[in-house]
Amino acid sequence: MLGILTDRSISDRSVSYADSMSSASDLQAIALAEFATAGYTGTSIARIAEIAGLSKSSVLYHYASKELLLEAAVTPAIERMAVILDSVAGRPLSRARRRAFIEEFVDFLLQYRLEVHLFINQAKSLEDVPVMVSASQLVGRIAAFFHTSATSTVDHMRFGIALGGAAYLLVSGFELDTDPLPIDETRAALITVMTELLDPISE
Repeated sequence: MLGILTDRSISDRSVSYADSMSSASDLQAIALAEFATAGYTGTSIARIAEIAGLSKSSVLYHYASKELLLEAAVTPAIERMAVILDSVAGRPLSRARRRAFIEEFVDFLLQYRLEVHLFINQAKSLEDVPVMVSASQLVGRIAAFFHTSATSTVDHMRFGIALGGAAYLLVSGFELDTDPLPIDETRAALITVMTELLDPISE
């Protein structure tokens, strides 16, 4: 992943490890939660440092800017979705491949729920942030692929409701702060509903 850590030599470090610094992954998790709840523009490095129990300089030691922290936090989700899309793009979407995609897509949504929240709700307002531009372009690729895979208005709607609805369901649940269902139960239900929606589409 590019641009995660600042390139500072040991002699340049003004931050002491006596601060018990959180790992980079801890900072990413904290930042993601804050970006999703307070918004990217409403979240500061100082706020992330406060939640992590660190000094601002400790966070900036790992990430030279809030933008680089966002990039580090969401890039794994973008890369994973690109791999899933590449596995089905360029070939006819048979029923078997469609079902395999559904399972991978649901697993993706469950693993990267906060990232999906950001992509859905904040991408438009962050068009000047390169990593969010990449996310929006990927969403566009997904939409274009399934648009070309559908042969009727009804099929277009099936794809839109299945993919968009599953993503929105998880995002809205996060926003409402509702008690989540067990992951296994949620996964099985999403796969069942999406499969039922998409199965009637001809190969």
